Amino acid sequence: MEPPQGRFITNQKQIIKMKIAVVGATGLVGTKMLQVLEERNFPVTELIPVASAKSVGKEITFKGKQYKVVSVEDAIKMKPDLALFSAGGSTSLEQAPLFAAAGTTVVDNSSAWRMDPTKKLVVPEVNANILTAEDKIIANPNCSTIQMVVALKPLHDRYKIKRVVVSTYQSVTGTGVKAVEQLFNERKGIDGPKAYPYQIDLNVLPHIDVFTENGYTKEEMKMIKETQKIMGDDSIKVTATTVRIPVMGGHSESVNIEFAEDFDLAEVRAILEKAPGIIVTDDVANLKYPMPLDAHDKDEVFVGRLRRDESQANTLNCWIVADNLRKGAATNAVQIAEYLAANHLIGQTVEA
Repeated sequence: MEPPQGRFITNQKQIIKMKIAVVGATGLVGTKMLQVLEERNFPVTELIPVASAKSVGKEITFKGKQYKVVSVEDAIKMKPDLALFSAGGSTSLEQAPLFAAAGTTVVDNSSAWRMDPTKKLVVPEVNANILTAEDKIIANPNCSTIQMVVALKPLHDRYKIKRVVVSTYQSVTGTGVKAVEQLFNERKGIDGPKAYPYQIDLNVLPHIDVFTENGYTKEEMKMIKETQKIMGDDSIKVTATTVRIPVMGGHSESVNIEFAEDFDLAEVRAILEKAPGIIVTDDVANLKYPMPLDAHDKDEVFVGRLRRDESQANTLNCWIVADNLRKGAATNAVQIAEYLAANHLIGQTVEA
């Protein structure tokens, strides 16, 4: 699916307009959502920035205009067509149903609703077609899952994936502002607040989110379960190791994919080059491969280092990189909204 951009025109005399709330508007992802909405010229008739009580009354800038942050209660009364949520799981569990009850469609970036069997978990390039007007709470997947399934889907359609082994190299921005501050404080020799139990600068932490009883972290289990749900195939076996590294640009992943049948490497490359949302950067002779710096502030998923696993039949190795705050969070949420708007599942059609 190639997401629509610019004015949402239904015909030459009509456009789609809507009232949009961004919940968590002052956070890292909320700020990025506002940026992406503006860049992609999403049809915002009225913007409602929402944040916690301590931020109410502050002003944010959107398309050159100032908007005051309001409370959740006030935002619900304003009955927005769409609410983009990036305010944490507990907040979403409490507040998303209140918006939904008022008729608002919620796209939630937290983990609160992802594995709820009554909620859709959506990456537009993979499964946007499952959405309906009745879906009032839609889950945005985990950042590291999103970029991986964008690359997996076209290959699964052609060769059928049996098993995926993924190791991630994830940016500190995935943890939030406090983690970014810790990294830069450490580089300046400042002893400040800590987001991680250990130093992150000049270090690697094989630990994202809390550990579960099976020895995996919650982040690793998210990748396993979310991949199966988004791909709509529980037969795909996934195992993950998620790692935090001291970079800012985005998340990287080393992915080993076992198929049910053999593949042609040139065909794999051609499939990925034609797939929506993917840029193939795979020219090792000229040292061209995806890096977080290349993906920073971009919406695409970058794929490279395509090669056969010579230790096992029907198995491909690849390297996948994306900006975790954009495609891994804000952009994916906005693309869901674009699909809903383009298919008349939200918003109002008015005379131009």
